[in-house]
Amino acid sequence: MSETILSIENLRIHFETFAGEVQAIRGVNLKLEKGETLALVGESGSGKSVTAKSIMKLLSNNAVVKEGTITFKGANILEKSERDMQSIRGKKIAMVFQDPMTSLDPTMKIGKQITEVIIKHEKASKEEADKRAEELLELVGIPNAKERMKQYPHQFSGGQRQRIVIAIALACNPDVLIADEPTTALDVTIQAQILELLKELQQQFQMAIIFITHDLGVVANVADRVAVMYAGKVVEVGTADEVFYNPQHPYTWGLLRSMPTLHTGDTLYAIPGSPPDLLEPPVGDAFALRSDVALEIDRVKEPPMFEVSPTH
Repeated sequence: MSETILSIENLRIHFETFAGEVQAIRGVNLKLEKGETLALVGESGSGKSVTAKSIMKLLSNNAVVKEGTITFKGANILEKSERDMQSIRGKKIAMVFQDPMTSLDPTMKIGKQITEVIIKHEKASKEEADKRAEELLELVGIPNAKERMKQYPHQFSGGQRQRIVIAIALACNPDVLIADEPTTALDVTIQAQILELLKELQQQFQMAIIFITHDLGVVANVADRVAVMYAGKVVEVGTADEVFYNPQHPYTWGLLRSMPTLHTGDTLYAIPGSPPDLLEPPVGDAFALRSDVALEIDRVKEPPMFEVSPTH
């Protein structure tokens, strides 16, 4: 039986703004098993990145956790102090951010950016940290690592920078890696290389990955399970095969229909309408106004989640 390493239960997060209270996360429930890849998919503003940042406890100052728990290895992360979180971030839970161009400090040599993580969390000497940093750079496909450690971020391409960011994230062998749209800023061929690298490293390090993306093509390549988010909620969750070949929620149908294919000359489908304003979320099903199969009751009462199979 697989082991649950991270679980989120009834998480609700609001952001206090001048316009009012934005209900960004409205009751998210998720489980992450040891060694699996869970993909979070959905449109911009669906709550994917806020969910990820809440796991790292990196929310902005105007965020308020109204309710819920995030349990990692038996302890609620939301109850941890900032001091406690400093021993978790980077060591037990690491994150690869969206844009490799801005994730690295432009004024610091990349060797120093890797070794400072190792020295802080592993209490290693400078010599040990340098050796480990060289190994990591070789591992993520940066050749001539000893010399390249002395270079600055601007001396690397976008794909190489993302490899360096991944090396930093893996420096302390984390249990969970959160990858927040790690291929968005890269061209297609480099995207494929980074995805392949993450799959290889996952097997080698036996870590669980939360992969955040709006690209369903990426999901098909990397995910064991998929959670579809819409308007701050998880509306469907299942194995990748179940979500791709037997989708149940109208929003998932729309996302899949929106994927370009090579086999049709039809106009590309677009989901009608826009996501709801989370300053005033709609009563009932948040997707009802955009769905052509919604019933009248969906506009006043939210349909419950139901089980299609033990994993879906």
